[in-house]
Amino acid sequence: MKNYLNFESDIKNLEDELDKLKDPYNQSGLSEVDTQKISQIQNELDEKLKMVYANLDPWQTTMVARHEDRPKSKFFIDNLFEDFIPLSGDRFYGEDLSVLCGFAKFNGLSVLVIGQEKGEDLDSRIKRNFGMMRPEGYRKTIRLMQLADKFNIPIISFIDTPGAYPGVGAEERGQAEAIAKPIECCMKLKVPTIAIVIGEGGSGGAIALASSNKVLMLENAIYSVISPEGCATILWRDPKKMLDAAKAMKLSSRDLLEMEIIDEIILDLFKNVSLTWLLTIRSTYRCLYLSSGELNSSYVLPSLSVFGSGRGFKDLDNNLKSLTKIVISPTLVLNNSPSIPIMSPISNSFL
Repeated sequence: MKNYLNFESDIKNLEDELDKLKDPYNQSGLSEVDTQKISQIQNELDEKLKMVYANLDPWQTTMVARHEDRPKSKFFIDNLFEDFIPLSGDRFYGEDLSVLCGFAKFNGLSVLVIGQEKGEDLDSRIKRNFGMMRPEGYRKTIRLMQLADKFNIPIISFIDTPGAYPGVGAEERGQAEAIAKPIECCMKLKVPTIAIVIGEGGSGGAIALASSNKVLMLENAIYSVISPEGCATILWRDPKKMLDAAKAMKLSSRDLLEMEIIDEIILDLFKNVSLTWLLTIRSTYRCLYLSSGELNSSYVLPSLSVFGSGRGFKDLDNNLKSLTKIVISPTLVLNNSPSIPIMSPISNSFL
């Protein structure tokens, strides 16, 4: 069953009408399918999708980023990588199921994959703690990032969390220190790193794993230091002013690209979150494929604690930009592979 947001009511009505037209066994019995009417409704639906998703306000973007049907890290890992081998435990306390970690192959290249996982249904969301990592989860990522650095293996992280878990047990086990340590670890890594914000990039829980050479972001994802509700509660003592807070925070992908906090936008080619995400997977694969030259472990980056980390924290040395920024050109040939088109980071067209 599809789940619709409150601003998608017109889309829901058109899709319901389309489903009825496509079903020959309707309420009046077996009938002939009206292909002309179906084509007309489909065109109306496509136009409505374009219009609605081209004019989302920041709060609507936040709702799309949090949508329960939005693909999670496991979906991206299953569809982008081969031979994924999950690894568990921080070797201090235990396992944190809210973050998936393991080594895999991307286009023949060995990589470490880290993904914050919210879960697909109620049971799995409870099991995954709704993507909110505990200290043992952050310490697990540190252990594996250091292992990847030792063997010169690039790191790809998928960011999707409302924030670090604020529970009593997590605080007793040193949550603040556990968040700070991965940032320090990322700054010291000498291997190339890429972070992709695929949904909700919330607070320090997201920054802990997004301190990378390159930060990519899905078009309808968000990335912020606090939730709009939390911001509204602090500033105006009224959580209902989340729209004003979302506008002021500039948490959308286009705002963040303009402020040079992220490097590229990955287009959500199918706007309606209830529809298939295979084209978004293809778009994500294309961006990673074009970055494979940077992920190539034949060279080692300088320590980020000395040179800064691309746009995410503003370059401490502008020379690093030449290592971390893709040159956009009509076509690009990598490793004798056929040339493929490059997607513009701020438009729906191919360059």
